[in-house]
Amino acid sequence: MSTEMPSTPGIGDQAPDFTLPGTPDGDPIALSSFRGSKHVLLAFYVFDFSPG
Repeated sequence: MSTEMPSTPGIGDQAPDFTLPGTPDGDPIALSSFRGSKHVLLAFYVFDFSPG
C-alpha cells in the first residue's frame, strides 16, 4: 500500500480519464471521447437521490 497522497489537480490541469454509464441502457461514455473537441463540466451532488 502506498503512503503517498495523490496530488490535487490545479486550474488548467487535465482530468484523469474515466468511463461511466451515460444512458439508461448503460452505454459507457469516456471522458477522453470529449478531449480536444468539447468542454466538459462535472458536477457532483452529495447525497443526491438519497433519503433524508
